[in-house]
Amino acid sequence: MTNTSSAPASDFITVGDGPAQRRIAVQARAGSGPGLFWLGGFNSDMTGTKAVALDQWAAKRGRACVRFDYSGHGTSSGAFAEGTISRWLEDSLAVFEHFCKGPQVVIGSSMGGWMALLLARELSRPGGTGAAKLAGLVLIAPAPDFTEALMWKGFSPDIRRQIETEGVWMRPSEYGEPYPITRALIEDGRNHLLLGGAISTGCPVRILQGKQDPDVPWTHAFALTERLPCEDVVLTLIQDGDHRLSRPQDIARMLAAVEEIG
Repeated sequence: MTNTSSAPASDFITVGDGPAQRRIAVQARAGSGPGLFWLGGFNSDMTGTKAVALDQWAAKRGRACVRFDYSGHGTSSGAFAEGTISRWLEDSLAVFEHFCKGPQVVIGSSMGGWMALLLARELSRPGGTGAAKLAGLVLIAPAPDFTEALMWKGFSPDIRRQIETEGVWMRPSEYGEPYPITRALIEDGRNHLLLGGAISTGCPVRILQGKQDPDVPWTHAFALTERLPCEDVVLTLIQDGDHRLSRPQDIARMLAAVEEIG
């Protein structure tokens, strides 16, 4: 008997042209709809606790579920230091259009929350509808505009100067090795800022935010809700929650939100 709870084998699709071409690793589980589409965080991959829990939940219910690694992340090709919001959005759109059909619940964590909102905007453009559409968004510690609002504006003058003159600064991380913050990432992020105006998703939105999050302040989630129109939007503030929101009770909240809207 096939073990449907085991992870599906990875597929690879080619995204981009010329020197920017890269192979994106995807794990797509077949099943019923609405499908689930996972968008991971900055410098994370599709084998994280929340992503795996989502896939296992989908397997038990016979639901379709798609996970992938952005370029420069996980088992996808490319260098992390070459990544930008534009490039990772291109990865996201390519995987969504290639693997998703019918209504989709998009679950975005941290940077993935920004990607989910940008994906919604792209799908709403004329000619942007394909074989799949959005049934809802579940955003976990969403970090729209993080390159500007949460990085650049908080950097010291010395760090800013290093990024501007040397093109990169190695940012320490409590989760592992220091990682590069490049001038290209900061400058490109300014082309995708969302919090300066209304954000229309055209679908229900559920936001989970930890009050003790050191990376994405809870006030950032409130700023996001202020930009979402009067659609079906619910913000859940978790008093003792951190940034990862990967504890069993946090996973349960994520899955409950997914089930509620799809």
